[in-house]
Parts: sequence; C-alpha cells; structure tokens
Amino acid sequence: MSDRTQDDAHPRLVMISGPIASGKSTLAGELARLLRQEGFSVALTDLDTVAEMALPTLPSWDWAHGIHAQLVGAWLRTGVDIVVDEGTSDPAEVQQVLDQVPERINVFHVVLTADFDASLARAMADSGRGLSQDPTFLRGDHEAYAQRLPHLPSSLRLHVEGQEPAALAREVLARLLR
Repeated sequence: MSDRTQDDAHPRLVMISGPIASGKSTLAGELARLLRQEGFSVALTDLDTVAEMALPTLPSWDWAHGIHAQLVGAWLRTGVDIVVDEGTSDPAEVQQVLDQVPERINVFHVVLTADFDASLARAMADSGRGLSQDPTFLRGDHEAYAQRLPHLPSSLRLHVEGQEPAALAREVLARLLR
C-alpha cells in the first residue's frame, strides 16, 4: 500500500475497454505510470497477458476470461490502491470481472473508440500481433465492438485518433482524481 490514503470516493478499479488495436494496453500502461507518479500503488492487469500464459495450448478464451476476472478480484483484495485493467470489451466480459469485485469498490469505466484504418495501421506496425493484423478479422472485431458499445458501462468515452496516449492518460487521471 502506498503512503497515500485511498479516499473511498475515488475508484479503485479502472477498466479500459476498446476494440482490438485501439491502444488499450498503451493507455493502461501510461495511466499506471501517472498514478504511480501521484504516489498510488498500482496493479496493471491485462486479459491478453493472462491468455498468453497458456498459449498455444489455451483450451478456450472462456478460461482466460475466468482467470483474468479472478486475478482482478484478487488484486482488489490486497492493499494495492488502484487496479488498472484492460482487455474486457464485451458487456459479458465486463460483468464477469465485476462479479469478482469486492463490495464497496468504486469502478471507473474507460471506453475507447477507434477508427478501423488507424487500428489496422497500429496492428500492422506491431510485429508481435498475429490474427489482429488480418484486415478481415480486425474489421469483424470493430463491427462487433460497435454493436456492443451501447451496452458497455462508461464513466468516460474517448476517441483515440489524433490524440497522444499520454494526453489520453492525463485526461483519465484528471477524471479519476476529481
């Protein structure tokens, strides 16, 4: 636990949702860095990292979602001030995480939107990406996300195009610390 006292009014869980290649990981990392500069202890959780622990033999993404949700809940039960979580971009996935959140934990939901062409360019520029570099797969994900978007909880919605990740993270931080 940090030297700062965590005001119960401030969120202890920040969930970042968005389509593939929208910058969720980049934003989460930058936000965690800024929170640490402010004196908070931060745990950064990521659905893809949980899944990678079992690749290439991951039996199903349902397993990864379940373990990821449990991990978020476990971090919230420790003395860490804030958990920054990214990767849940479907209302059912978000609810799975929320089901693991201890009572009286405030949650702040950041919902990202992104343009398909810019997301494809980001995916193509990242040699570590696999299937998300396939334009047909990525377009399908973006279209499905657009259908789920109205059903996602949202404390703050950000369109990522034309904005630097650091600026987006500062905007999230300012809203968190209000």
